[in-house]
Amino acid sequence: MLKSILKRIGYMLIVVWVVSVMAFVLMRCAPGDPTVTMLPDTATEVQRAALRAELGLDQPYLVQYWIYFKGLITGNLGHSTLYNEPCARIIMNRLPTTLCVSILSAVIVFIISVPMGISAGVSKGSGLDFSMIFFVVILQSMSVVWVCVLLLLVFSVWLKCLPSMGYYGLSKPAYLIMPVIAMSYRLCAQLARMSRSSMIDVLNEDYITCAYARGLSKWEVYSKYALKNSLIPVVTIYGLEVATMLAGAVIIEQVFTIPGIGTMLVTAVNNRDYPLVQSSLVVTAAMFSIVNLLVDIAITFIDPRIKEV
Repeated sequence: MLKSILKRIGYMLIVVWVVSVMAFVLMRCAPGDPTVTMLPDTATEVQRAALRAELGLDQPYLVQYWIYFKGLITGNLGHSTLYNEPCARIIMNRLPTTLCVSILSAVIVFIISVPMGISAGVSKGSGLDFSMIFFVVILQSMSVVWVCVLLLLVFSVWLKCLPSMGYYGLSKPAYLIMPVIAMSYRLCAQLARMSRSSMIDVLNEDYITCAYARGLSKWEVYSKYALKNSLIPVVTIYGLEVATMLAGAVIIEQVFTIPGIGTMLVTAVNNRDYPLVQSSLVVTAAMFSIVNLLVDIAITFIDPRIKEV
């Protein structure tokens, strides 16, 4: 078990390093000059050249990356050229907002979708099963942008019961309702469909038939054998989608004016803030890898056979 975890941690570090390289290269390939946004329009070319030298942008790319990589190792994510603050401080100020919305969405998704999907899989062919499939197909076919606009139109314009934008944390939950719905509806539909399919597949296995032949009741078969094995693909998909949520839902944060990681990243890209973009991508890649590691550990507890893989 420990050896498997250490191996996955090694893979996680490799992924984060590759992301740091790709972020550095892509930002250097993007058109534009960060000094243009930092200096007034009346700035001379000499002033821009002096600022580029101060920021180290006049150095060869390998030297620039080496300086950036040494900072990553020591925990220094760089200094934002847009906000004139350390990138670590900016990210830590924005991260709780994204975590709050994402974790609330993830919890609601798991509570609703998994029981719904398992119930539909157990009662395959029933009215409950067909109803769930009908609603799942509708939810998965709706665009996130369209759902955001629909939520604003219904709850903010017509009913006037929810605020249209802003974020005040858990102190004012009304501001979280629409973003959480917009972030969770598609994953809820996907996870319910996956739970249903996984339960149906497990119930068709030979060991389930043997369990019935031993005289076990349906409740014992479902709770001891079917449920645990059907959760393996569900937890895998759930972990990947939650990691995507934590990386920052850019569209949702932009529509509802939520000051999270996604909004910050879009602003940094538009203003060619190299250090902040690179640091944001590295942090999101690290969060994605950590969630995947936790999912792998959870799966090994569900199915001990995976420990040796």
